[in-house]
Amino acid sequence: MTATVLLIDDEAVFREDMAAILREEGYACDTAADGEEALRRASAEAADVILCDLIMPGLCGVDLITRLANLCPDTPLLIITANATMETAVDAFRAGAADYILKPVLPEDLFQKIGRCVEQRRLQRELRYLRRHVSEQVTGTTIVGESRGIRAVRELIERVGPSGSSILVTGESGTGKELVARALHHARSDDHAPFIAVNCAALPRELMESELFGHVRGAFTGAHRDKPGYFELAGGGTLFLDEICELPAELQPKLLRAIDQQEFYRVGATRPTRTSVRLIAATNRDPLREIEEKRFREDLFFRISVVQIELPPLRDRRDDIPLLVEHLLGRLVTRLNRRITGVTNAAMRALMSARWRGNVRELVNVLERAVLLAESEQIDVGDLPREISGEAFTAQTSDDLRSAVRAYEREHIRHVLLVAGGNREQAARRLGIDASTLYRRMKELEM
Repeated sequence: MTATVLLIDDEAVFREDMAAILREEGYACDTAADGEEALRRASAEAADVILCDLIMPGLCGVDLITRLANLCPDTPLLIITANATMETAVDAFRAGAADYILKPVLPEDLFQKIGRCVEQRRLQRELRYLRRHVSEQVTGTTIVGESRGIRAVRELIERVGPSGSSILVTGESGTGKELVARALHHARSDDHAPFIAVNCAALPRELMESELFGHVRGAFTGAHRDKPGYFELAGGGTLFLDEICELPAELQPKLLRAIDQQEFYRVGATRPTRTSVRLIAATNRDPLREIEEKRFREDLFFRISVVQIELPPLRDRRDDIPLLVEHLLGRLVTRLNRRITGVTNAAMRALMSARWRGNVRELVNVLERAVLLAESEQIDVGDLPREISGEAFTAQTSDDLRSAVRAYEREHIRHVLLVAGGNREQAARRLGIDASTLYRRMKELEM
């Protein structure tokens, strides 16, 4: 792939000449004339390398380098300067620069350093992929599904996970908000960094401040010793606050200050405690409605939702159910030590047609029950709860007969493909049709 370079310099002639040299060498080159424009372009499209003049009018120098490094933490940044001193070099490196290039620029030096940065970024991506793959296998943070909504969620996690920014995960109960939070944590932190998950709805209201921020000895009756709170325990890692909208109004400004300042006061303390925590929050409510009804602070909402990830309910991604069933069964049969090889077509149709008010959490419970009760190596309709097996597929489709038949055909083909391991010729044989007919039908069904 062609590497992309973002060139930031206020001198128009130098900028155009440099861009021409880079393009001639085979790089894609985007340019910006000042710091503000550079931030806009860096936000819109990630570059592989950033070349930045150190001295420009307006936003420049260490301030610009710092903001670019925070905005694009994985992008190597090369400083261009005509007057490199030890002091400016140290300041630039501290702000996040990878190296510097002296004016007048020598093409050989330029290409060598850019090439080194491109290779460094490639290795970082490869290392992150391998770490994520291993982490998903060890921690169970695999997000299963190929529907459009789930692909969008995975793409967001990959893009914003390494940033450390505060993220709000929304969605109905049981859609997997904590799973997403753990995936975001592992995208940035190593296996030794703490991940502390707290359900705000489960904390006693009178103890919530002490649980979050800790307390000192003697702060209240029963405080016989100093106790760290969840914010302190999550230091260097991630604090996941589930059901954030349950947080009492009097605690919301304290949480806002803790996020902004990265410091807080234990209950009864006179000195603040500093920490470095990445906050991920989640709610199954509509936060904007909570703000309108004065139950949640608007400034806190904006602070915790630098990026918002919305999880679709299971009923809106039925195409993912066969994949989820296969994934979840693999985990369940291992944990429960049962010999179950899969589900029958009839059982899969019942699972595909269910309403799933409890989303993936309900699916897990249904499958665990079925694994325990199944009398053969395949789960059949009789092994499913009556409310699942008795729901007609047409209840979740249009009243129009053609639409219902089309929806059923689509899901049946998808299930047979799954059983055939994605082999379309084998799937066609199972369906009793030739491969060309299957290809044509899949195209008509937009599969």
